[in-house]
Amino acid sequence: MKTVEYHLGREEAKELLGRIDQALSSLDTKATLDEVVKLLNGNVPSYTWVGVYTMNDGALHLAAWSGPAPTVHDTIPLGKGVCGYAAKAGRTEIVSDVSKDPRYLECFLSTKSEIVVPIFAGGKVVGELDIDGDVLGAFSTTDKEFLEAVARKISAHWPIQSPPQLR
Repeated sequence: MKTVEYHLGREEAKELLGRIDQALSSLDTKATLDEVVKLLNGNVPSYTWVGVYTMNDGALHLAAWSGPAPTVHDTIPLGKGVCGYAAKAGRTEIVSDVSKDPRYLECFLSTKSEIVVPIFAGGKVVGELDIDGDVLGAFSTTDKEFLEAVARKISAHWPIQSPPQLR
């Protein structure tokens, strides 16, 4: 089984965070979230699928994604799967080997690891970043810190004035 050959570096994370901050300066449309997921997916080789979910009526709803294909999980109930668990617990979850985590909801056969980062606004979870990797152990503490910073930047521009619609 493949293992990670690439980890995000601090300087690279800092530069990419600046680009994301620039994209988020106009967070009022779905196009802006699309730009954020494309920046993440296109600039970090270990991020093979990137999605942003928004919380509504006790469930997570896919608002934007970037990767080779859409996921079948465009709605995830609170508490279900790694995504639903992270939203319910209000904390980042890193799964280094999805085959060993009973919470994992399979999206793609190629996925080996996952990181889910809640997005907070007004003291509650309003959404989250969900990122898959096609190698074991794809996500480091630098990824966690970086993605939590991305989530804070998204949060700073919440609420989205025009709620994103599914593709």
